[in-house]
Amino acid sequence: MKIEIEGKKENPLLERTEVSLRVEHEGIGTPTRDEIRTQVAGMLEAKDGTVVIDKMDTEFGHQVTVVYAKVYDSVESAKRFERKHLLTRNRIGGEE
Repeated sequence: MKIEIEGKKENPLLERTEVSLRVEHEGIGTPTRDEIRTQVAGMLEAKDGTVVIDKMDTEFGHQVTVVYAKVYDSVESAKRFERKHLLTRNRIGGEE
């Protein structure tokens, strides 16, 4: 799996960095949100629980997925600004 950052924008008002990614997954299925989130956190040196995968689009017949992710400054910022269903999908702020 190869991940390229296509765009990166700082958003200080919402305490996050917005990232557009292109994920090539030749010969394997579409990667899960967890796999992509782990890779993005490693690439951007983000803390665990601060990366939210907002959107993943894979075109039929192609082995490329376009991803829109948000990397928050802290877990608290993610909980404050992110929509509840995305926090659940990304397993952030569950039962603690």
